[in-house]
Amino acid sequence: MTNFKAHVRDVPDFPKCGIVFKDIAPLLANPTAFQGVIEELANRWDGKVDAIAALDARGFLFGGALAARLQIPLGMVRKKGKLPRAAFQVAYGLEYGEDVVEMQEEAFAAGARVLVLDDLLATGGTAAAACTLVKKVGATVAGCAFIIELTELNGRAKLGEYRIDSLMTY
Repeated sequence: MTNFKAHVRDVPDFPKCGIVFKDIAPLLANPTAFQGVIEELANRWDGKVDAIAALDARGFLFGGALAARLQIPLGMVRKKGKLPRAAFQVAYGLEYGEDVVEMQEEAFAAGARVLVLDDLLATGGTAAAACTLVKKVGATVAGCAFIIELTELNGRAKLGEYRIDSLMTY
């Protein structure tokens, strides 16, 4: 496996003092590294999933590329009010308040094995909400994949019943 961490830049005190933001822009700007991420995910999930649920917004970048590589459908988990047509909604807690994500009701076939994919696993709230949405549309969660996992925030605890793959941990 490629050293993907060499393509992640730390940005101290962003978005607020005391936070070290993991910037994936250098990884996205390097076609070889980006392709390596997609190939690594494909190697781990090929034949094990029927579709991908990509999370708004950076998850779309990886989800679209992986869905094309695996030749499987892509469904989008979006912030409230961003999807046309009938959509299921799930509210989830944030550090200071609550947010809502949505998925179109016809996003996946009943019983489809779906990979929930995002760029970052932090507290796990958004990914857990996405898993709930996958089940609401009648599909099953095959697992969750992340490019980066911030282990000290223990996001895995909210996803305990699912297989979790992270390409990089901090």
